[in-house]
Amino acid sequence: MDISKVTVEIFTKLEQEWLSHSPPSVPDSPKPARILSIDGASSSLPDIASSVAASSLVHLEDNIRLRTSDPRASVADFFDLVSGTGSGAILAALLVADDGSGRPLFSARSAVHLLQERGRDLFRPRRSLRLLRGGRRFSGSSMEKALREIFSREDGAALTLRDTCKPLLVPCFDLNSSAPFVFSRADAAESPSFNFELWKVCRATSATPGLFQPFEFSSVDGKTSCVAIDGGLVMNNPSAVAITHVLHNKRDFPNVNGVEDLLVLSLGNGTMSSSQSYNPGIGRGSKCSTSAIMDIVREGVSETVDQMLCNAFCFNRADYARIQGVREKGMESLPFGGKRPTGETNGERIAEVAHRIVAGGKTSLPPSPYKDLRFALSPLTNGR
Repeated sequence: MDISKVTVEIFTKLEQEWLSHSPPSVPDSPKPARILSIDGASSSLPDIASSVAASSLVHLEDNIRLRTSDPRASVADFFDLVSGTGSGAILAALLVADDGSGRPLFSARSAVHLLQERGRDLFRPRRSLRLLRGGRRFSGSSMEKALREIFSREDGAALTLRDTCKPLLVPCFDLNSSAPFVFSRADAAESPSFNFELWKVCRATSATPGLFQPFEFSSVDGKTSCVAIDGGLVMNNPSAVAITHVLHNKRDFPNVNGVEDLLVLSLGNGTMSSSQSYNPGIGRGSKCSTSAIMDIVREGVSETVDQMLCNAFCFNRADYARIQGVREKGMESLPFGGKRPTGETNGERIAEVAHRIVAGGKTSLPPSPYKDLRFALSPLTNGR
């Protein structure tokens, strides 16, 4: 018996049954909240500009501009929240960084071009004998200098979480509390104790053990401190934390009551089996490096989240798209494990998402809520 085929048939029938009992759609019902989630990349492939997520973002933006006939249309115009981990967080922060007028500083293409130019500064190998004894592989000071320069205005002022044109969500892991810590614009708008410079946010979530030293830093008012390592160890696929944030943030998303009110585009960064660095001997007696272990953890976390979300969206699968490369054939997780082809390429799936979000129009969230505090802000917990 083909279990996968049976599973698909069962859930197809359940979906049809559920749809047949669903209330008729209301023409003027609120459009779904749109979430863009970007995974962290493999530690063996630190070139962000050449990552799967980067090419997916450029393809998405090209499709948006084609459908809107607007050469200045940006990815940030059509999403309500952007989340990212590790290298994905750097891409996410570039997409939503505010130019001071409510518009994004970078398009997807210009962000990728900038990362191509600054890639060597972000990931500069350490020239030290410590490398031979298990020392850190990349220079933290070089990355910090590059991030400071990238996330600053012309007058030298550092951009913070508050200086974003759309809500931003970035996880890291705090060694002080031995727990995940999530940076969010919602918390930054509430208190300077949860507002951090964007360069620090990106540096914190990129501190991969074995590649960088843990990063110690504090909020803009110095009241909240953290010793961070790579967010990919716990939330490499930040889709789940983004969805949880939206479902519980009634201030910014009052009309969202469940996953049926969401549209999620999750951009992966490829799998180990498709990577040139993949070692099929891992787990069968071969020596496993620290970076290989990190990649195993990242992929395990990402795939687990994808499986959970496929279950959550089993009755509205069109509202959740997981992309692992533009040219590859699309795949989707099945409710009880395994994957199946979607029947289209990932490029075609991205084009379909672009069609849907453009048809729904630009998002209407305010650029930065902290600029208008005429109303009382309800507190958000650090757990988001």
